[in-house]
Amino acid sequence: MLSHASHEWSAYHRVVAEMTLAGLRVVHEVARQGSFSAAAVALGYTQSAVSRQVGAMESAAGTTLFERLARGVRPTAAGEVLARRAARILGEVDGALEEVSGVRDRLAGRMVVSGFPAAAAVLLPRAIALLRQRHPDLQVELQEAASPVQLRRLRAGRTEVALVATGEVVPEEHLAGLRHEAVEIPRGPGIAVASGHRLADQDAVAVADLADETWIVGTGPAGEPQFGPWPGLDRPRIGHAVRNWPTRFGLVAAGMGITRVPGLAAESVPHGVRWLPVLDPATSAQGSVEIVTAESPSAAARAVVRTIRAEASRMVA
Repeated sequence: MLSHASHEWSAYHRVVAEMTLAGLRVVHEVARQGSFSAAAVALGYTQSAVSRQVGAMESAAGTTLFERLARGVRPTAAGEVLARRAARILGEVDGALEEVSGVRDRLAGRMVVSGFPAAAAVLLPRAIALLRQRHPDLQVELQEAASPVQLRRLRAGRTEVALVATGEVVPEEHLAGLRHEAVEIPRGPGIAVASGHRLADQDAVAVADLADETWIVGTGPAGEPQFGPWPGLDRPRIGHAVRNWPTRFGLVAAGMGITRVPGLAAESVPHGVRWLPVLDPATSAQGSVEIVTAESPSAAARAVVRTIRAEASRMVA
């Protein structure tokens, strides 16, 4: 007769066996998209297949993972935990597959990967470093450019993989004829303040906390995101308008004002500057990030896409 501990061990293994990779991928995508139908489109599944996968995962977990709303769904507390863990697990699986393919295919040659400044600050360098470990014979050149410029270079064959900011910067229709997939962004929007600033000790700030601040804003060619004052503020005070991020951060560190910094670049702030998330539902969902390639990408480009996705998953987890 099995002991109580043996029964628990057997039940644990049964749950693990029932939690498939496909199910984890579906749970993660439904949580990210907020609806079964949007997740089905993103994954290339039918809506009924997504519903079946969620049902199977709820059965395996022994609890409800999503609260059904009038429009879409919302993860329960258990659903949020599983979706967060799924991101890490899927990133590790994608990484393992990438390493296996690296041993099998031995990708070599030279290629160009590009990203907008916030993406080129942290995510892309880490992904390229990981790619070098997996494919030491593949030489990757990183270019930094505004999203519209990246798409022009991609269509002209001057770059193979582009990480672009869609939404207000690049309308969805500008991606027609290209292969693209969304990347979950680590952290929401935020600000950079001097380490001695009155807000620096807080874990997060509200929009109301920013009303009397002086702003360091961006300036540059039309079509590029400039990261001006926080949206919705009444008559914000502009202290300086500069183009390059090092200058913006230098002014912030000197106590001359604060600046908007997307969460994707939060880990790029220098010594003497602290990044803080801003709790603002009106802006947290604006825009998205997409990995874009030609419609029929090369094996090397596909490897880059998988590596970016895996690194992004690690940053989110």
